Amino acid sequence: MFSDKKNISNTFKILLMIGFGYFFWLMLKITLEYIPLRSDVSFLMIKQTEVTDRPEYLYFFYTHVYTSIFVLLTGFLAILRKDLGIKSFHKNTGKIYIFLILLFAAPSGIYMGIFANGGILSKISFVILGCLWWFSTFKAYQLAQQKKFKEHKQWMWRSFALTLSAVTLRMWKVIIVYLFHPNPMDVYQIIAWLGWIPNILLIEYLIAKKYI
Repeated sequence: MFSDKKNISNTFKILLMIGFGYFFWLMLKITLEYIPLRSDVSFLMIKQTEVTDRPEYLYFFYTHVYTSIFVLLTGFLAILRKDLGIKSFHKNTGKIYIFLILLFAAPSGIYMGIFANGGILSKISFVILGCLWWFSTFKAYQLAQQKKFKEHKQWMWRSFALTLSAVTLRMWKVIIVYLFHPNPMDVYQIIAWLGWIPNILLIEYLIAKKYI
């Protein structure tokens, strides 16, 4: 019985690594579109008003894009800390994860949220997402400093659930467009909320059931 549970756990971890590897590769491809620095590619093509009228917008945009890919990677690697068997690996990757979010990724994301497509509903969602992302990460850092590691772990999972909104948002966009073919601005309003709310609800359920 114990052997069966271990095999199931190992299989799940392998599938998790494969799944994350695939989506990380997709996110990396998106990031590489903005190297070298250009203001007329991909997402920026529909943000020319901000690019033209707000010189600082590109600085915040590139800060968010370039740091978020490392946030995604370090967050996932920290989850695999026990399997990698490297001393202090979790602590060091966690420091990088927290540092990048608190100083760069979340603040730049909040700024970008103010100018999000889809109207006021999208803007509110992305600003709330950015604020929750920053707060949950700061709370995890604070609890680690206090050596309250159980609570630290729970808040880190909340933070990473919000980090994964970069992936789930795009997944929902593909599904919604494929099934319903809505107006592009309507899509933004839907995925702005759908990209992160189910993630955090799932984590809260797992915490309540003491799986985390």
